[in-house]
Amino acid sequence: MAKIKIKQTKSRIGSPKDQTRTLDALGLRKMNKIVEHEDNATIRGMITKVNHLVTIVE
Repeated sequence: MAKIKIKQTKSRIGSPKDQTRTLDALGLRKMNKIVEHEDNATIRGMITKVNHLVTIVE
């Protein structure tokens, strides 16, 4: 499968608990950290939930 790189661009401070848990599940614990995941529907749904906090790095 294809890989997708995700970067946290905004702080999680003040975010609801479910969005914080989604960032944790993605492996994003600090600002400007980049993680790589398989590109599937589950990961895309998680990105959609926190799309205002992350960007996709090409």
